[in-house]
Amino acid sequence: MAFTPSPGEQIIFQGHPSWRSILAFYLKGLLIGIIVAVIAYIIDGSFITVFLIILVALGISVLIGFIRRVATVYTITDRRLNIKRGIFARDIQETRLERVQNVNYSQTVFQRLLQVGDVDFDTAASDPDNLFVFNGVADPLGVVQQVDRATSLNSAGSHGLGEPSDKY
Repeated sequence: MAFTPSPGEQIIFQGHPSWRSILAFYLKGLLIGIIVAVIAYIIDGSFITVFLIILVALGISVLIGFIRRVATVYTITDRRLNIKRGIFARDIQETRLERVQNVNYSQTVFQRLLQVGDVDFDTAASDPDNLFVFNGVADPLGVVQQVDRATSLNSAGSHGLGEPSDKY
């Protein structure tokens, strides 16, 4: 189920975590498969078993990673930010743009190599247990710029601090 904007609301950005951001998950799955395959080889001594175990572990990792990535949708509109997670069960986080106080992005060395990063939104009265983060997005600076664009559109409207004044 895709994000449905309210009447008159414009979607500025919509996306998923980048496939590159879950490469570490795939590598962990492959590593677990190799460990299990080595144990199976010690017990059984068959290369076919080793190959099948590694293939199954890699296949399961790719499938789970793909589902996790596709089941997470990040949306920026001219009114709000939305994070939707899940296929059967849903976890939806949403905040109005006027509550966003700071937008920061961070990249580990590994994320910089993969050209992905995390965009962190500080919102008014946000507590540390309820973080609002777009994890693993491609071009995190571009996402920050989209939020800046959305907040500037919002503040230029009839309900923001940037409302034009008729008085001189």
